[in-house]
Amino acid sequence: MKPAPAAIVVSSSTVRRATPVLCRVLARKGALTEEEYASPLARRACQLRHAAVSTWLNAGVSPQQVAEWAGHSLDVLFKIYAKRLSGQEEIARKRLREAYETG
Repeated sequence: MKPAPAAIVVSSSTVRRATPVLCRVLARKGALTEEEYASPLARRACQLRHAAVSTWLNAGVSPQQVAEWAGHSLDVLFKIYAKRLSGQEEIARKRLREAYETG
């Protein structure tokens, strides 16, 4: 008869820190396809959220609408995603031209 393996001692603080991580991993594994789970965007929920917010802003959705969808205040949105809002001058000018032509 083989002896029982030695017990591994883990502190309660380690268990408290690891439990939410394990729960998130298992939840993602159960909710996503294997391809989605393997995607770098699915590693952490905040990465997927960041990608969505960045995509919305780059697509020209108004910051007010994006903030509402993301559950952010405009202040938080501008602090975190300000770089995503730059470089949209041409889009804005095109919208103004179209508004003046139809108005």
